[in-house]
Amino acid sequence: MPPSTWNPAKAKVQLRLSVQRLRIAQQKKEAHAKGSRRDIALLLEKGKTESARVKVEAVINEDVNLELYELLELYCELLIARFGLLDQNARDPDPGISEGVCSIIHAAPRTEVKELLVLRDMLMHKYGRDFSAAAMENRSGCVSERIMRKLIIETPSEQLVDAYLGEIAKAYSVKWASASSTIAAAQGSVVDGPPSGSDTPELLPLYSREISDKLPDIPPTEDETVKSKASAGEKSHQMEHSKEETEDEFAVLARRFEELKKR
Repeated sequence: MPPSTWNPAKAKVQLRLSVQRLRIAQQKKEAHAKGSRRDIALLLEKGKTESARVKVEAVINEDVNLELYELLELYCELLIARFGLLDQNARDPDPGISEGVCSIIHAAPRTEVKELLVLRDMLMHKYGRDFSAAAMENRSGCVSERIMRKLIIETPSEQLVDAYLGEIAKAYSVKWASASSTIAAAQGSVVDGPPSGSDTPELLPLYSREISDKLPDIPPTEDETVKSKASAGEKSHQMEHSKEETEDEFAVLARRFEELKKR
């Protein structure tokens, strides 16, 4: 328990001890999380997705707790750097350290660091019961919003769990895809239609299909053009010749008809 009077030297020592213990706790949590991620990768490799999902929720909660420890370490370092403001004889902390003092008083019971709990008692004794009660209840919003978010207890969302599993699978070279991403990919392939290199014919309007079914005419070459012109000339010549023959026969018949009249 802290002494009845505020002792600046002991307070500074307690702040430094709290920083060291918070760092050690973070290292332990990181090592434990690394082992848990390896176990989750093995579960994914064996196809035990549901077990992996349950285990990864604990990893997410540990990561949130780890971030809380990092923030509290930063606030302890801030109080060390601004210890002159902390050592002032005032009923309320200076605005430059108020957020740090309130955050430590509010969040220290949610940690396993005994040195931080001792520091909390020292701060509560210095600033009195009323201020301490307001900080514990966060009445005036003096506690950091980031600290408050880390203290919320909730079940991780499905998207966050899938994101963690995907990153773990990628880190340990395990082939895995979430059910939601698989369904989304299947729906996307249905909506987008077959790929461009597939054998499925493209849907065209009716008139376009009718035109496309016919092969285009091959343009005539120069020789074919000459031949076509020559054949056209021959045809016209034959028609003229036949016309002349028809006229000659008509003239012969006309003369014979005249001769018959004379008789």
